Amino acid sequence: MSVTIKTPEEQDKMREAGRLAAQVLDMITPHVQPGVTTDELNTLCHDYMVDELGTTPAPLNYHGFPKSICTSINHVVCHGIPGEKALKKGDAVNIDVTLIKDGYHGDSSRMYFAGEPSIKARRLSDIAEAALYKGIEVVRPGATLGDIGATIQAFVESQRASVVREYCGHGIGLGFHEEPQVLHYGKAGQGLRLEAGMTFTIEPMVNAGKRHVKVLPDGWTVVTKDHSLSAQWEHTVLVTEDGVEILTPSQLGG
Repeated sequence: MSVTIKTPEEQDKMREAGRLAAQVLDMITPHVQPGVTTDELNTLCHDYMVDELGTTPAPLNYHGFPKSICTSINHVVCHGIPGEKALKKGDAVNIDVTLIKDGYHGDSSRMYFAGEPSIKARRLSDIAEAALYKGIEVVRPGATLGDIGATIQAFVESQRASVVREYCGHGIGLGFHEEPQVLHYGKAGQGLRLEAGMTFTIEPMVNAGKRHVKVLPDGWTVVTKDHSLSAQWEHTVLVTEDGVEILTPSQLGG
């Protein structure tokens, strides 16, 4: 496994790419409303990334992906393709943004609601967000990838939800998907030992029902097999000398 250790200069480039990715997610927040189509959200994000931020949307044409962001609604786990379907009141949608600035990737995703969500959807989103931050809290030099996965899995399952196993976080930098793979389940003390200068994403996908998923015929859209709700939050992080730095923080209050 070849895991890149970023130099201080590379870390600064990752900070900038991460800051801009978070800025896109901040920008799109007020636009997620009942009646808007996910394609309209895609256009807003694309134009903002290209025209306002001077960045490149990483998903566009990546292995044939046709859009600039991923929009995953309700029981869609990840990789939802923006389209002409309008959001309905109460829909929960994950928007996943990855952009390239000066060759380096910034990657983050958040949950949004079109109008007031159901109690179940709000709770699941809260569980996924809390799981993300519990995973981030254990990141430091000397910790292992298994520590991250075990912490996330234990918390999610204590909330009577399930962790998707087929998709995971990943190293990131000059490459969109680098080593290592960052699983959201596992055993403490196992796996790669973390070192300062590593950058990777943590992005737990949490299902209200069972963990099992399937890919739709479009080859991209991943859904829960039992049609239960799914939620996901994601940050890009840097392992520092004494802990962890979130590279994709929101600038919105609250």
